[in-house]
Amino acid sequence: MIVIDREFQCYLDQVNEITILLPKTYYGGKSSTFTLEEEEGSSQQLTIKEQLELDHSIKYICSCEKEPEIGRQYWIVDEHNCRTDLQIGAVIRTREFDERFFFKGELGFQYSKNETTFKIWAPTATNVRLKLATPDEVEEEPINMKREQQGVWTISINRDIESYRYSFLVCVNLEWREAVDPYAVAVNENGKLGVIVDLSKTRLENVRPSRQLEHPVDCIIYETHIRDFTIHKNSGVTRKGTYLGAGELHTKGKKGTLTGLSYIKELGVTHIEFLPFNDFEGVDESGEKQEYNWGYNPLHFNVPDGSYSTNPADPYSRIKELKQLIQTIHQEDLRVIMDVVYNHVYIREESAFEKIVPGYFFRHDENGMPSNGTGVGNDIASERLMVRKFIVDSVTFWKREYHIDGFRFDLMGILDVDTMREIRNALDQMDNKTMIIGEGWDLNTPLPAEKKSNIRNQRELPRIGQFNDWFRDSIKGSTFNLYDKGYALANEHYYDSAKKVIAGSVSLSKKDKGLFLEPNQCVNYVESHDNHTFWDKLNVCEADETVEFRKKRQKLANALVLLSQGIPFLHSGQEFFRTKNGEGNSYRSLDKVNQLDWDLKEKNMEYVQYVMGLIKLRKSHGAFRLPDSDLIRKHVKFLSLPKPLIGYSLNDVAQFGNWGTIITIFNPKKEEFGVDLPDKGWNLLVNESVAGLEPITIIKDGKVTIMPCSCFVLAK
Repeated sequence: MIVIDREFQCYLDQVNEITILLPKTYYGGKSSTFTLEEEEGSSQQLTIKEQLELDHSIKYICSCEKEPEIGRQYWIVDEHNCRTDLQIGAVIRTREFDERFFFKGELGFQYSKNETTFKIWAPTATNVRLKLATPDEVEEEPINMKREQQGVWTISINRDIESYRYSFLVCVNLEWREAVDPYAVAVNENGKLGVIVDLSKTRLENVRPSRQLEHPVDCIIYETHIRDFTIHKNSGVTRKGTYLGAGELHTKGKKGTLTGLSYIKELGVTHIEFLPFNDFEGVDESGEKQEYNWGYNPLHFNVPDGSYSTNPADPYSRIKELKQLIQTIHQEDLRVIMDVVYNHVYIREESAFEKIVPGYFFRHDENGMPSNGTGVGNDIASERLMVRKFIVDSVTFWKREYHIDGFRFDLMGILDVDTMREIRNALDQMDNKTMIIGEGWDLNTPLPAEKKSNIRNQRELPRIGQFNDWFRDSIKGSTFNLYDKGYALANEHYYDSAKKVIAGSVSLSKKDKGLFLEPNQCVNYVESHDNHTFWDKLNVCEADETVEFRKKRQKLANALVLLSQGIPFLHSGQEFFRTKNGEGNSYRSLDKVNQLDWDLKEKNMEYVQYVMGLIKLRKSHGAFRLPDSDLIRKHVKFLSLPKPLIGYSLNDVAQFGNWGTIITIFNPKKEEFGVDLPDKGWNLLVNESVAGLEPITIIKDGKVTIMPCSCFVLAK
């Protein structure tokens, strides 16, 4: 009689190689033979290739003449006639597995009134069942699904099951797990179950912004968070903290100035970048939503989060309301960038990926442990074919179904370059103006250095923008040292690097390598949702300065962002000195910390108008946004000025706008400087107080005084 006691463990680690671990407490860890048995009764003797002594067990590496069929149940019997199940091991991380089970078709569900077909990729499962529940969540008996090619399981339900809840029961290694469909496009409250919806009922007219943007450098990005954007008591928004609230127009603060979306349009930016709005963990959708979260805890990648919906219990509500918001933004001639988080999941062990195909979707280190380059306990293995497919499918779904204009990839350095290039190609086939930007940090994940989508490999990532931390730290000072002062704080240590980042961080000569090949890869910023706001850093670094002079420093930094070559990026409220009261990581802090304070905007209207003027200037003349590095090398020339002044001229640029020559000068010091200009008769467009298209005055004598901590722009 064969006893099933799991006294030992067996793993399929290669397509024809089995690892067996016998504890030393079990017959001294010794067995001279192992037999592989199928459920049907056939068997084969294994060949012991290697035997290794470990601390507490003996490890046997065995080969089999006939490969076990993945998706069938097998058993290992040792010389003592003990029997245990063969578990799926590291084989799922082999090239053979990847290529053998790669599936090119559609996954998820395809709905119609007469028939709904479900498909799930679960090649290591020995059984999969579909679990349905009525709209009021009365469960039906689970239904066995049929295994087809490439490990895809399918079933068709021949009746109308719109609004039914569904999940999959998956059996792997003799263990049943319940999982929500990774391809779900709708979920119930708090995302416990997928929901069958008819997406055709949610579709709106695809309104496109009227103004064409030819190059990524024509874009000006404004980052915000759907809740932060409207939750303030004086936002003037009725449906605060919601998709619909973010789309309300003509809202006003307590002094009557514009707030919300109409203010963003008035400011003049081209793109609103929202922090993640796919379904995430951290806010209880069924409660009063007192919790707060940025959204970097992804649960369901193809579903809008319910906490921003007016009715999270209605699966259609969040979909329709997000689409209404995007349509309204487009009608206002603005565009939407979606912050996407494909680098990790909230909790690996509880994710649908891990429940359905354990061990496949995540990277592991040389010891077989999950890697943690993200710092949150797991790294998505984007280099695997079905992981890459999921990411590409998800991005194109958002583009096709929600008309997203751009994607910002959180911790893009975790993803591999081939995946990012495939995303770029897929989006180009749909709309080659779709923007892609990401955080190209070099993270400690077990991916070959040349395969990481980081700044170092930007040559492999054409037309994909990267957040330029060199710009950020050169202008502001180190993000990770609150007391470090950058160029805008008059630190001459950053003088040379400031000049280079102003020119788009591209090479200006053969001797100068440059950080990027092209300016469309360079996203210039001094603050974002991460870390301290610029104003909070100033309050620490320049505590001895007056409030008004600190505002001059932030005004100068804003000018550097908006007048440098590349893609400018503004954090919402940066133009009116947004503060988080010194909090450097507010990912789950209360509204009083994270909210966009519209009273602060009205208090600082002169500074807001200054930023509006800089934006108008940038948009009016293409010389401030040259689309390629050859043009930057041709037209940008730095002036010989005393440190720490930085001045550059844009020469022979009439083809890009109304002015033929433009001079821009930055002065971070507390004293004024006299500067001799080349030639006479310059129109002053920007000084320490005013920025715009109309000349402030004409400099007739060829001399100009650059005021303390200011930016001057002159043109002729």
